[in-house]
Amino acid sequence: MVKIVLNADVKKGKINKNIYGHFSEHLGRCIYEGLWVGEDSEIPNIKGFRTDVVEALKKMKIPVLRWPGGCFADEYHWVDGIGPKENRPCMVNTHWGGVVENNHFGTHEFLELCEMLEAEPYICGNVGSGTVHEMQQWVEYMTFDGKSPMADLRRANGKDEPWSVKYFGVGNENWGCGGNMTAEFYADQYKRYATYVRNFGENKIYKIAGGASVDDYHWTEVLMKEAGKQMDGLSIHYYTRISKDWSEQGSATEFNENHWFSVMQNALFTEELVARHSNIMDKYDSEKKVGMIVDEWGTWFAVEPGTNPGFLYQQNTMRDALVAGIHLNIFNNHCDRVQMANIAQMVNVLQAVILTEGKNMILTPTYHVFDMYKVHQDAELLSMDFESPEYTYNGEKVPQLSASSSVDSEGRIHVTLCNLNPSEDMNIDIDLRGITAKSSTGEIITSSTMNAKNTFEEANNVTIKKFEGVRLENNHISGIIPSKAVVMLEIV
Repeated sequence: MVKIVLNADVKKGKINKNIYGHFSEHLGRCIYEGLWVGEDSEIPNIKGFRTDVVEALKKMKIPVLRWPGGCFADEYHWVDGIGPKENRPCMVNTHWGGVVENNHFGTHEFLELCEMLEAEPYICGNVGSGTVHEMQQWVEYMTFDGKSPMADLRRANGKDEPWSVKYFGVGNENWGCGGNMTAEFYADQYKRYATYVRNFGENKIYKIAGGASVDDYHWTEVLMKEAGKQMDGLSIHYYTRISKDWSEQGSATEFNENHWFSVMQNALFTEELVARHSNIMDKYDSEKKVGMIVDEWGTWFAVEPGTNPGFLYQQNTMRDALVAGIHLNIFNNHCDRVQMANIAQMVNVLQAVILTEGKNMILTPTYHVFDMYKVHQDAELLSMDFESPEYTYNGEKVPQLSASSSVDSEGRIHVTLCNLNPSEDMNIDIDLRGITAKSSTGEIITSSTMNAKNTFEEANNVTIKKFEGVRLENNHISGIIPSKAVVMLEIV
């Protein structure tokens, strides 16, 4: 029996809705085919955007969307993606598959998509191969409301009023594909470029510095020490795999408990990463003014057989659903420092929430976790204490339970629970303190097998279902959480 004490009257801070953010890169079939099919497509669309995908994303309440990359950002020159589509030059996507793109999806299209989704745009600028002047002009083009060459060019391209662009990344993975820089060199480059990412009119930009890869704590130390006062956010990237060794990829769908366990283990490593990077940030920013921005996270497995290895197309199973739930619980519980997170990626790439094939679309298990967890957006984190039982496999152990809880503006409490064990149920007893509960309801995502997935033939194998496995009595919620399950309880 797991005894949980939930202190409904002890609030620990606001869960920034941007923790539930997403990432769309020019990679494989994420943008082209996934989001954008063009106005002449036989696939139903709204001004070139897939109608089915847009509607599904709106239901999930995406708060913020990152674009154009990723590694792609450091070879992207924004002027090639504006103006009449027939006049836009093609470009070779050298990072991802070597395909030629027609640049039909550019600045106007991305910002229009964000307006359709009611999501804040998060644009990543080109530090790797771009110039300070190019970045400065892009910001002016998008956000300046007066008369200037860039604002006039925007008007000539059909947009009279400027956009609101709140989030701007000054570079991406500058330790790697963004220029192979040292932390010391990038800190200087960041300050130089960021100086010219200006606020025009009412538009106030939240500047995000390119942060560390995984556990490169030196990078965080240098950036905070040298440039912490010039940034609003600092990113971190970490992908969950079957092994810390990048040469071992593993199948997204064909796996045994050995690879289930290693993925749970590696997903939980996020807790250590967030805590240790936070400790370094605290040294230079005790007031937590600089947000941790986990703008690339998720599973990374081998591509589906027969697909372009540069497109990173992978299926999505119950295992991915648990990875999503674990991460979102961790980010919720660290909402004092984590201010945004962006799962990679939104459609058809890595741990996608949506997969498309021609006219068809399916929602993945990960989609349903985001849909279930959206109740936490902008809610207040609640104090919750418990000692998790251990999930043991081959002599190694991880916590069996991952959880977080919050209260929304209408006083509804939501508790999200993940049972990481693929074969053992978990008895729970939640002692509700600071509230007299009247009722509770629940939802669950689970399956009979570890590798259950949604396919184009069977699209509803893994979905949200009503959960009746717990009961409320004497201000306690007790019952059984099934194996390999993600559960959300609502208490009023």
